[in-house]
Order: sequence, then C-alpha cells, then structure tokens
Amino acid sequence: MVNIKDVAKKAGVSVTTVSRVLNNRGYIGKETRKKVEKAMADIDYSPNQIARALQKSQSYLLGVIVPDSEHPFFAELIKNIEIFAYKNNYKILICNSLDEAEKETKYIGMLKENRVDGIIMCSQTLDIEEYRKVKLPIVSFDRIMSNNIPYVGSDNFNGGTIATQHLIESGCKYLLHLSGPLDIDVLPNRRADAFKLTCMKHDIPFKVIEQEYSRKSFSFYKNYEKFIEEQVAHELAKYDGVFCSNDMLAYALYIHARKNNIHVPEQLKIVGYDYTSFTRMLQNPKLTTIKQPADRLGRELCSTLVKMIEDKEGDKPNNTIIDVELIKGETT
Repeated sequence: MVNIKDVAKKAGVSVTTVSRVLNNRGYIGKETRKKVEKAMADIDYSPNQIARALQKSQSYLLGVIVPDSEHPFFAELIKNIEIFAYKNNYKILICNSLDEAEKETKYIGMLKENRVDGIIMCSQTLDIEEYRKVKLPIVSFDRIMSNNIPYVGSDNFNGGTIATQHLIESGCKYLLHLSGPLDIDVLPNRRADAFKLTCMKHDIPFKVIEQEYSRKSFSFYKNYEKFIEEQVAHELAKYDGVFCSNDMLAYALYIHARKNNIHVPEQLKIVGYDYTSFTRMLQNPKLTTIKQPADRLGRELCSTLVKMIEDKEGDKPNNTIIDVELIKGETT
C-alpha cells in the first residue's frame, strides 16, 4: 500500500510538504500543490482519515444542530457550513431539534458519543447554562451564551432599522411587525427592538404581534398561514405597512392580502427578512426584504469553530456580526 513517503518521492518534495497539502495547513505554492495532487493521483494514494484522526486525537467531524433543515434559511446555512468544512477536511453531522429541548439535549449527547471535534449551535431551546456544560468547542448562531462561546450573527438591529425606515420612507403611517416569540433572549429579537425605536423616533403608531412556535404542522407555510388567519387578519385593516420576521411569513401575508382584495403595495406594503433561494426564486411578486448573507454566515460559523479546534492554546475567536442590506422588490 502506498503511503505519504511514496507521494513525497513521486512529487519530489518533503513529507512535511505533502502533509501540509493534505491538511491544508501553512502556505503552499500553487505549483507545489499541483505537483503533490498529481503525484497522489498517479500512484492512487488516498489518505487514511482514521489513522490521521487517531494521530491527532481528532475525528474531523463537526456537529450542526438546527431547528429544522427544511426551513429555507437553515437549508442554505447548512450548505455553506458544509462547503467550508469540506475545504478544511471536515465532515458534518446535521441534527434537527424541531425546537424541542429534550431532543436537542439528546443530540448533544449523541454528538459527544460520536466524538465530534466541536458543535455549531443554531438551535436555542436550552438554558444557557446547559451549553456551558458541554465541554466541547461551541460556536453559537444568533445567541449570546457566555464569554467562552463565540457567536456569529447578522446585524439584526440594523436590519430592523433599515426595514422600518424603508416602510416609513415609502409613505407608511401605521406599522405592524410580525415577529417570533420575544421572550427568548436571541439576537433576531433585536429586529423588533429596532422596529419599535424607529417607529417612536418618527412618531409612527405601531404594534408587534408575536408568533408562538408550533410543530403541530410540519409545513412552515401552513404555520405562517394559520398565524396570519388567527392572529393577524382581524388587525390588518389598521395598518399600511408590515415588517415580517422572515420571507416565508412575508409571502404568506402577501397571499392572504391578495385573497382578501388588499392591494400590495398600494394599500399594504410588506418587507421580509432573509433573502434565501426561496425568495430569489419568487417572481410574482419579488419581495422587498433584508438580506442576511447565508454564505458569509456559514463560512464564519465553520471557520470560527475550526480555529477553536485547531488552536486550542490560542485566544478565543472574536464574535462576528455580518452586515445586512435592503433588497428592493415589488411589495413596497
């Protein structure tokens, strides 16, 4: 069986250089990398991942816990985490908590049993103290957990400000915000804070209606449709602008308005949040929304965790906030 020494001999480089190429560590010139990769192909060399893992006491596995990978935003986020992980020779294990604390607890235990090197935590059902007990490198998405657990998120407060300001500048006089539950201490709730402050700054009457998470239906759209029919519809005539906490909710609101002869954007203006592939595919209408870039968020989540794993003696990675931007569509 060929080994790393054979590759080095074939490529005319040192074993250390081959090791750097395999582990994507340190500076390697393009020509040198090509020589090593060609040598591996020529002699049919495949690195023994199990042996490498045992040698470095690593599994090269990352756990990713999300509320639900069916949701367009988390589907796109997972894809981008996986892309960066692959480039750095890691694989990912995906777990869906479905917003259930018991399930999330069991998944954390399962990931530890499978000796993952670290966890990207996008689900947020447990008390913060429970995450501190995990004893593995953790990076949080959109939640501040502790000084030892870095977080990555979009600029939710600025996103809420931009969305609300845009509605006001579009002529809206009475504003509504449809949010997730605000009793959970997570960064996306800063969108509601920004909405309220911007409305008060401009003396705009406003209201916030919270949606409680429910798993009775496994269709996000049906959940949003039910929320609008039961909690929003009777209030809608009072408002001429709505800022929705995500694009699927914004689209469900648009469909409800169309069914009830409420003209968008003439009578009701709508702004969403996310700008995922779901939103980009919509042509009728093209939603006005706030873009939080899932590609950059996924890359930062994965790169922060990899840094924690591979630089155990180094400083804790910084928290990262990613800029957002308004995407003007046909609903404002």
